[in-house]
Amino acid sequence: MDRHPHPEELFDFPCDFMFKAFGPNDELFPVAVRAAVEEVISVPLDALRLRQSGKGTYVCVSILVRLQAYSQVQAIYASLRRVDGLKYLL
Repeated sequence: MDRHPHPEELFDFPCDFMFKAFGPNDELFPVAVRAAVEEVISVPLDALRLRQSGKGTYVCVSILVRLQAYSQVQAIYASLRRVDGLKYLL
């Protein structure tokens, strides 16, 4: 029988990890996403990227951070789920 790996076995820590949060294209959403990630780990100034949707209604906020443990992945996703206006997470 094949054994399915635990999620933490799929990573080789420390590693760079990209979080992507989709939400309204306004001034507050990217700030809230950055603050949510910074609840767990500091975010370098150049780590944040924004990409607007075709019609400009939504924005994808991408943040690349260096993680030391799988617990940080879990904590950041938990923090991001609390961001107002969040539509989707990758």
